[in-house]
Amino acid sequence: MMIYKIINKISSLIQDFQHSVYLKTCIHNGLKLGKNVVVRNHVSFGSEPFLVEIGQDTRIASGVTFVTHSGATTNIRKLKGYEEVRNFGWIKVGENCAIGSNSVILQNVEIGNNCVLGANSVLSESMPEHTVYAGNPAKYICEVEDYADVLKKTTVEYPLHLEKNRKELNQWLKLNLPQKFKTTK
Repeated sequence: MMIYKIINKISSLIQDFQHSVYLKTCIHNGLKLGKNVVVRNHVSFGSEPFLVEIGQDTRIASGVTFVTHSGATTNIRKLKGYEEVRNFGWIKVGENCAIGSNSVILQNVEIGNNCVLGANSVLSESMPEHTVYAGNPAKYICEVEDYADVLKKTTVEYPLHLEKNRKELNQWLKLNLPQKFKTTK
């Protein structure tokens, strides 16, 4: 088992290094990131990172893709009368936002401050401030405060000092977290 742990650690270090290099390259190429932005591994800012702006305190989960142009225009330009078709656009994400895993954000979209975009969503329209969107295509779900109320009701209580040591927190969760599952409808 120890050899698997070592291989997994080495693999994680390599992925983290690749991510760090990619992120620094995107910033060098014009990506704008505010303070305290968290960008997880496997996020793609596309071939025009200079068209993407992310506000401070925003968290972007793994696998998110920012699409700043339509690749289909290459094929469309082969059709008579469409030879000049080109499609590029900006993407702006506000402050204190959470973008869920594997979401896709298309060009010409702005996400307001304090927004949540659910995992696996495809966002093709702008989101007003303080809203939650999800789905494919992503649609309005609720106000962010309504979502926060749901999270507050389902908060797991544990000794907060454990957050300083993830290994101890994981052990506490394994031993103490009750197995409660959502009921079927």
